[in-house]
Amino acid sequence: MPEAGNISGFLNINKPQGITSHDVVTRLRKLSGQRKVGHAGTLDPLATGVLVLGLGQATRLIEYLLPNRKQYRATICFGAITNTLDADGQITATHDTTLLTPAYLRRLLPQFLGNIEQIPPIFSALKKEGQPLYKLARAGQPVEVKPRRVTIHALNWVSWQPPCLTLDVICSSGTYIRSLARDLGDAAGTGAHLARLTRTASGDWVLDEAVSLTQLEQEIETDGNAWQKYLQPLDRAVAHLPQITLSETNTIHIQHGRKIELDFDPFTAPETRPQLLRAYTHDGNFLAILTPAESDDKLWQPKKVFHP
Repeated sequence: MPEAGNISGFLNINKPQGITSHDVVTRLRKLSGQRKVGHAGTLDPLATGVLVLGLGQATRLIEYLLPNRKQYRATICFGAITNTLDADGQITATHDTTLLTPAYLRRLLPQFLGNIEQIPPIFSALKKEGQPLYKLARAGQPVEVKPRRVTIHALNWVSWQPPCLTLDVICSSGTYIRSLARDLGDAAGTGAHLARLTRTASGDWVLDEAVSLTQLEQEIETDGNAWQKYLQPLDRAVAHLPQITLSETNTIHIQHGRKIELDFDPFTAPETRPQLLRAYTHDGNFLAILTPAESDDKLWQPKKVFHP
């Protein structure tokens, strides 16, 4: 069993197929002995791949991971439509696909690039009046889903094995690949559903660095604390923010929640000043996220403080 104590950091997990993202959180709590665990970005049970989990104080930084650009390898099969838009659902219609060609499908892809309006699946965790849509759909209640703006940066052709097309998709957070499969099937005139999906990257968290639950379980059988070697530091979640090192005096002030005046102003003009800074102690430890104080342009205040 893992040793007692609160341990903070991030884990890049290769989520297996057939379980929910919440299931992964539950299993990590049991494996690590840590009570406070959360995940950044939900993956459907069908999907595998990168699922970043925050443990301990890292859960307070998950919000900075959620907007990350996502990358997927998706296999879309034409000719069959399902109620969930993926292979886990019931087939509701079938169509002939013998006339589909790679050249024709390639001509369809550009219309799905850039900023597009996308209707999320009714079988999703999005909520309406506090209820997840999938619960309403399973109960047979009518579900109206409004389109929302997403960005698809790239659709890179991988392979065509009739009637299934595999693409590498780079997209904004909030994009539903199941909806992309549905819309591509509609454009092709044959219908389609998502057959396989792997998240290959979430921001700079990539699949090659992810560890599987099976591997963790095997290592923990030998050493209850083996999972800790895979922990990534808290500040990796905010590496995109400008960095500042505080004086010893300002370190103490921030630790006590006080406002500070920076020892130097690294910004050339007020309008270019960032709204967030990642602050380190005078001896180099990640301490806090700072934000400008409303009362004075020269003062900064702690937004979130992290303790060893």
